[in-house]
Amino acid sequence: MGATGLATSPNEYRSRLRDQPDDQIDSWAAEAMRDISVRRGVRAVLHDYQEAARLDDSLLERVFAAGGGPVATIGHDAEGKLMLPATTLHCLVPGTRATVPNAREVLIAYLVENFEELVYI
Repeated sequence: MGATGLATSPNEYRSRLRDQPDDQIDSWAAEAMRDISVRRGVRAVLHDYQEAARLDDSLLERVFAAGGGPVATIGHDAEGKLMLPATTLHCLVPGTRATVPNAREVLIAYLVENFEELVYI
């Protein structure tokens, strides 16, 4: 185990995550989204999540709604990029479970994508 308490590398972290139950992965993913949105902003969370899940904006909206996210709060920033309220990012986790066939791997990929960020937090 590295000084971070997580792992010494993203690959080791991915391996450790695969040993965890789904509810733990879900909890860590939701917490990471919250913490990273505070540090880097909602757009950074959405970008990293969309990369991990390989979702376009339309599919992201469906995932958000399937997870209980209030559809009326979906909007766009000044550049036209999809935005969600920071307080509802956690809805992406149950939405992923409900709509994405490889949900577990997507959530693990999201966490691994943010390995360096999690070490910082």
